Amino acid sequence: MALSDGTIATGVLVSVTLSFPCFLYGAWIMIDADEVTWGVLTHHLKFIATGLTLTTVPLLGWMLPRLVEQLNGFAAIHAFLGLQAYAMLAFGFTGIVRVFRAKWEHDLYHDYDEDVLLDEIGSDRLQFFRRRIRIGVFGYVFFWILAYLVGVARYLMKYWLVS
Repeated sequence: MALSDGTIATGVLVSVTLSFPCFLYGAWIMIDADEVTWGVLTHHLKFIATGLTLTTVPLLGWMLPRLVEQLNGFAAIHAFLGLQAYAMLAFGFTGIVRVFRAKWEHDLYHDYDEDVLLDEIGSDRLQFFRRRIRIGVFGYVFFWILAYLVGVARYLMKYWLVS
């Protein structure tokens, strides 16, 4: 027995909705930490990876394959905003890799030294990469929320407000 389109859409909505608390808690872990040790980083990444999985699996498995057949104005806006979110995530990731590598090379995840500033280690452009992370994360969340709201509106119009 195949699941109906509405049932799958509801499951996708629930999955994507559940990703947001994961993102918020993952962000809170980093904001609340006085020292970003390896344990803090991996704890943070567990929630971020869970949130990304809850969003990306439905995107790749259900939304993307159906995009062309239902491409109308709302679907195009939803897809554009979602694409912008992932582009911002990729932008931020370029900074994450550099900061991670610098901290790893100086053993600041295992032997945290609060007197060592990130600006003093690795590249002289580490502040630049930290800004990239902030811009990328903020941009991802901003566009994710917009795409989510458009997606919820599409869901309501297609599955709830049907006459």
